Amino acid sequence: MSTVTETTGDDLRTAPVRPRYRVTGRRVLASEWAKLWSLRSTWITLGLGLLFLVAFGVISASRYTSGSDSGGPGGDFADATAVSLSLFGTGFAQLALGVLGVLVTAGEYSTGMIRSTLAAVPRRLPVLWSKAAVYGLVSLAVGTVGGFVAFLIGNAILSGTPAAMSLSDAGVTRSLLGAGLYLGLVGVIGTALGALLRSVAGGISVLVATFMLVPGLISLLPSSWQDNISPYLPSHAGEAMFALTHDAATLSPSAGLLVFLGWTGLALAGAAYRLVRGDA
Repeated sequence: MSTVTETTGDDLRTAPVRPRYRVTGRRVLASEWAKLWSLRSTWITLGLGLLFLVAFGVISASRYTSGSDSGGPGGDFADATAVSLSLFGTGFAQLALGVLGVLVTAGEYSTGMIRSTLAAVPRRLPVLWSKAAVYGLVSLAVGTVGGFVAFLIGNAILSGTPAAMSLSDAGVTRSLLGAGLYLGLVGVIGTALGALLRSVAGGISVLVATFMLVPGLISLLPSSWQDNISPYLPSHAGEAMFALTHDAATLSPSAGLLVFLGWTGLALAGAAYRLVRGDA
């Protein structure tokens, strides 16, 4: 004996309907924001970047002050200003922020999580743009806050010395904002390298080589070649963005920004091409 169960119209109307979610740019951004802050390495590395920027700036200012007390600073500190001393840790902070940028993208490839990410966002490119935008803004905020904090503390230490300045002096605010923007773009480049190489070790190696090894190798070239090549390297173009003074051998802040944006765009273009053409 069989029993037939009939479904009435009322039962159909009361049955739960599963909501349909659309993939939008805002939701992809929110997803990448949540993933970024869920990692312990994010908090640690951002903290190190901020620490490097402030600590080395304070140490440089303290060393300058001690040199002034003993008869005047010399060597690299002879023409130092509160801005240059406070931003002395930028080179160390860029490594921390750049390495975290590589981890943001390459880390998903190493764990296999990228397959889930691309399954949720089949068009792929919004994932790259969202990762770069989210982490770039975080790096920008850390770099800007760290630069101003380092300047305020360092300038207090430098009070009464020839290097002392104030925020109202010409070029000071522009230099501090330029340093924050530079570190933000370094974070974007790190993100792009991670997506391009899909390897944490490979991305970090290229990042370190680009910002530290290549400038040293260029210094071995004839001086005429150095003058034509060196200003357009990513590290030197970035330094021009936040340098307080410039000479004939360096780019202006606006030219340095344009060159560095070009390098950033090139890295993102390479990452986008491989993301679209390659398998996850």
